[in-house]
Amino acid sequence: MKQKDPIAEARRYVENARKTLKENGELDLETRLYQDEKYVRAAGNYLWLGVLMALDAVFHVRKDRRTRVDINTYLEAVGKRDRKLLDFVNEGYDVMHLYMNYDGVQAKGVSDEGFRLANTIIDRCETMM
Repeated sequence: MKQKDPIAEARRYVENARKTLKENGELDLETRLYQDEKYVRAAGNYLWLGVLMALDAVFHVRKDRRTRVDINTYLEAVGKRDRKLLDFVNEGYDVMHLYMNYDGVQAKGVSDEGFRLANTIIDRCETMM
């Protein structure tokens, strides 16, 4: 189901990430660690895809959905227009894409920061449209 509003679609990805962790990501309250990194990885992937969708809506970096764009292309486009957003995207790349998605870091604090950054980036992109 593809929506015409890319910001609404990006927010839907964030909600899917939240739902994935809430329904499947069993959290140990004592250690504040998710018990299965699979769901942390899935949530990180959803968050990062939502961010890329919002960035594409504003910066039109990705011309075709079938092409893969290097992160440096996004960083260059964002840096030319909004240095503060560039800081958020750099940090978001590390937290959502690397720590959550690739590394599967199970600490709830890392996931919470991923959600905060995703929402911040999407909100900022929305104001730039």
